[in-house]
Amino acid sequence: MDLVPALQEPLKQPLKSVLGPATAKVMAEHLGLHTVGDLLHHYPRRYEERGQLTHLADLPMDEHVTVVAQVADVRLHTFASSRAPRGKGQRLEVTITDGSGRLQLVFFGNGVHKPHKELLPGTRAMFAGKVSVFNRRLQLAHPAYELLKGEDGEAAESWAGALIPMYPATAKLESWKIGKAVQTVLPSAQEALDPLPESLRAGRGLVALPEALLKIHRPHSKADIADAHARLKWDEAFVLQVALARRRHADTQLPAVARVPVPDGLLAAFDDRLPFTLTEGQRKVSREIFADLATEHPMHRLLQGEVGSGKTLVALRAMLAVVDAGGQAAMLAPTEVLAQQHHRSVTEMMGELAEGGMLGGAEHGTKVVLLTGSMGAAARRKALLDLATGEAGVVIGTHALIEDKVQFHDLGLVVVDEQHRFGVEQRDALRGKGRQPPHLLVMTATPIPRTVAMTVFGDLETSVLDQLPAGRSPIASHVVPAADKPHFLARAWERVREEVAKGHQAYVVCPRIGDEEDDPKKAAAKKSAEDEAEKRPPLAVLDVADRLGKGPLHGLKVEVLHGRMQPDDKDAVMRRFAAGETDVLVATTVIEVGVNVPNATVMVIMDADRFGVSQLHQLRGRVGRGAAPGLCLLVSEMPEASAARQRLNAVASTLDGFELSRIDLEQRREGDVLGQAQSGARSSLRVLAVIDDEEIIAEAREEAAVLVAADPDLEHLPGLRTALDALLDEEREQYLEKG
Repeated sequence: MDLVPALQEPLKQPLKSVLGPATAKVMAEHLGLHTVGDLLHHYPRRYEERGQLTHLADLPMDEHVTVVAQVADVRLHTFASSRAPRGKGQRLEVTITDGSGRLQLVFFGNGVHKPHKELLPGTRAMFAGKVSVFNRRLQLAHPAYELLKGEDGEAAESWAGALIPMYPATAKLESWKIGKAVQTVLPSAQEALDPLPESLRAGRGLVALPEALLKIHRPHSKADIADAHARLKWDEAFVLQVALARRRHADTQLPAVARVPVPDGLLAAFDDRLPFTLTEGQRKVSREIFADLATEHPMHRLLQGEVGSGKTLVALRAMLAVVDAGGQAAMLAPTEVLAQQHHRSVTEMMGELAEGGMLGGAEHGTKVVLLTGSMGAAARRKALLDLATGEAGVVIGTHALIEDKVQFHDLGLVVVDEQHRFGVEQRDALRGKGRQPPHLLVMTATPIPRTVAMTVFGDLETSVLDQLPAGRSPIASHVVPAADKPHFLARAWERVREEVAKGHQAYVVCPRIGDEEDDPKKAAAKKSAEDEAEKRPPLAVLDVADRLGKGPLHGLKVEVLHGRMQPDDKDAVMRRFAAGETDVLVATTVIEVGVNVPNATVMVIMDADRFGVSQLHQLRGRVGRGAAPGLCLLVSEMPEASAARQRLNAVASTLDGFELSRIDLEQRREGDVLGQAQSGARSSLRVLAVIDDEEIIAEAREEAAVLVAADPDLEHLPGLRTALDALLDEEREQYLEKG
């Protein structure tokens, strides 16, 4: 393995005289920078421009300006303040002139000493800062300045035009100190090994890596920054896509049992029972899945689809195909509520086909068992026995499926529902229960933009269900501004009563349960300037249910559902709600996915601004699942101009989950999205933006696939191998190994 000695140098030893052990320690602990290479890849977040030289007569308000002027007058004032009650506060006022006008500079506190010594009357200097108004006079507060020796007009121009890199910093290490450290190690950039193959770099007109590093840290122009970004974005996209392409290539080398459904078996019998026809989308995705199942290496497919697009039905048909072929299928759900809901809906859809080997069961039937952590000992023993003997073809469960005691007769397919809620280790443990690696189908109801799918789930083939089944009703969504217009909230409760009067049911969702103690530290840490709405604790299920039962929904049957209830109690509440015995279910987000009650037509989400965009879209998908139209009311006390309200307006304005996922991604840090791909490690993406750089990611994926097919071990590309080592530290390597 070729290493890059200069770039592998630890920051602590070689640079003692420059960084000092204290600075190196802060860089390691707070910024994750350990080597010279790490520091060179710590790119500026943005660049400050001192601005073009401005005449004092033409100063614009609230803009950063750079002026060349002469000091006309200097005055030091002392004053009393809360910080300096004995009249020891200091303010330095410097008046400067350039012949066209005059301007006042002010410095306070400890910041007065240096300028008081240096800015003497008659001194000529450049000053850069933001123009503000104080006492109806223009001023610059604490401007940066550089003294000019003699009549150096050229120095003034170049200083004013310089681009000052601003680095991602920490309270313990300011941007300018990081900048100085970077300048110290910048000569080492010449020894950087280029990860891009020469043909790719030349073909796309990209600058060499050492040049890109110089240009990003010490640009002479905006064109330099653009060149550097174009090159470094390709590095990030290409190295990540090569890692994923190698992962896909390794999968094709693994053995798996091909699972082909028999013509007149369980799947055919199930299809005959369906009271509706599959959508074209469901048929197309099923064909893709069945083609994968028929191969002798493991399927790795991501099935993503809109809320209510029928993913569960597609997954169930795949599971039945595997049972037909003599194997077993397991569906892993993130919560007990969801596992129970899936078990209930699967057994209802299958009818007597889910009673294989039982009296009244169908000839082609199989047994469908539920396995959760809270089951009684006898039921659990029976379920485990059915799995070990192969009696049960389909098992639906929570992480209880992963425990060592659980043995399968012949596990052929693992379906993971709501991928983002499972750790990689959990998925891996379940896959390890097959005699050979089982096929894997990952489902998510959170639509993912194509670029994120390529970047986060790049080792999975992707199927998309974006067509809603016939009979699904549209959902109207409205924001209810509870603080500005309290009568709107009163009207919301009237709408709930009207729906119940028509024989329908309603959900009310709250962010909190209400029996936990509020953490005073958390409350103290909350210092949002948004509004009072941010300062109070989020509304809680138990409080809201109590208030509604005694007030606006008095006389209706109101029940609560939350994650800390006993599993049997949760199941009983869901069964009563599904049976229509409960009018209003006040719940936390435990109802976010998988819960299917077609008679529920209205959802009121309290403190909707406390939820993410994708989560709101998920929740909304619980209504409008039958013939009657759905209504979703997003209640918020946030002011109209706030970012939170704009987010809610976006959710109310579209039912397109893919569009909302883009909005969601644009509003969050990239690392949040990529965290799941990188096992919580610091995001490797520093200049690549997964939304804006779709074209680069798609092209990098194609290039990576061609390169890995020709040279899976990258024998001829030592620079690329080194870059992969840097990306795939031990934790990420394990992540990709486990898929």
